[in-house]
Amino acid sequence: MTDQPKNTYHPWYIKLTFILAMLSLIVYGMVVAKAVLIPLFFAVFFAVLLSPLCGKLEDWRVPRVVAALLSLLLGIGVLVITGIFFYTQIVGLADDASLVEERIRSLLLQFEDVAGAYVDVDLGELVSTIPQNMIGYVTDNVESLSRGVLSAASTLTTFFIIPVYVVLFLLFRDFLKEFIIRAFSYGDEARMQRLIDKVKSVVQNYILGMLIVILILAVLNSTMLWAFGVRHALFFGVFAAMLNIIPFVGPLIGSVLPIFYALLTMDSLLIPLLVLLGFYIIQLFESNLFTPSIVGRQVSLNPLVTLVAIFVGAQIWGLVGMILFIPASAVLKVIFDEFDSLKPYGFLLGKADQSHRKRKSKLALKVQDISERFSERANKMISDTKTEQEQKKQQEQKNTEGP
Repeated sequence: MTDQPKNTYHPWYIKLTFILAMLSLIVYGMVVAKAVLIPLFFAVFFAVLLSPLCGKLEDWRVPRVVAALLSLLLGIGVLVITGIFFYTQIVGLADDASLVEERIRSLLLQFEDVAGAYVDVDLGELVSTIPQNMIGYVTDNVESLSRGVLSAASTLTTFFIIPVYVVLFLLFRDFLKEFIIRAFSYGDEARMQRLIDKVKSVVQNYILGMLIVILILAVLNSTMLWAFGVRHALFFGVFAAMLNIIPFVGPLIGSVLPIFYALLTMDSLLIPLLVLLGFYIIQLFESNLFTPSIVGRQVSLNPLVTLVAIFVGAQIWGLVGMILFIPASAVLKVIFDEFDSLKPYGFLLGKADQSHRKRKSKLALKVQDISERFSERANKMISDTKTEQEQKKQQEQKNTEGP
């Protein structure tokens, strides 16, 4: 007989060393393989999003290749329409450059009048040259700016491989699913099948839910800006809604631009304040009503983990990492919740729901005690009333029957 290996206990600092080494290798691999992993991540998310449509077309006896191509064309069509919309809106926004320059000049002149009373310096020449210097800086650096845009566009060429990946993932989704079950089930195929379904549901709920939330926010933002008379309300409303895909940071950036534009183009300072208040109210509804009810509680992460995921993603993959690391963290939470040894980490990623806190506060106990006493007294009064009514009925029957 061979001796069975015994479970050895490792001190906490050895475990921590292994964890840090593993995280360092993962981060290093993600940085080095950035050009390969980013298209793969996007392709996986898009393929999971389009898989229900592809499956529906296959149920209608459309060949799988044709169904995958039609699903991809539909997704590309939505992206093209969105790009055309933003292009036309930005062109219209560029026509207001002279208006913005004039408004900046008037604000600077007002600043000169206020500051001149306290500072014994002639600010007239400086104030008059600031708008010209700003415009001149942009025009003088058009070449460098265009070079930066072209370099960014060259990096975007790597995303042309994403449609190919999406089609291949849709074609071989059953094959890949079977591979995952065989490789990681360890004899429990039903559990791995359940985990795959959960991950697929989380990704679909996140992407579809965020699209619905973005549409709702676009309508609310545009309506609010239009009601306050802000020019290009549709562009600013849709832009702020799309930035909502980046929690905490996105809504802040999306609201600053229309507020600043309203400050430059509107005569009253009350309008920017009203725009700020409008964005604040809309974000309250979004964070407390729209996202929890539409995206789902299963996808939600606690604010600390969300912020860490955003900043870690920004450090590793930039803006793309800020977008991708949120659903990736939600997927990790689902995976952690499925295994007993990883459930504490899944609890750390999730929100602190009341289901994990069964201890009630003193106020809640008092309210519960008062409600129980009130219900007992109400039940006693109802029973006493019923008893008195029954006694009256019995007395009336005796009186009608006579002696």
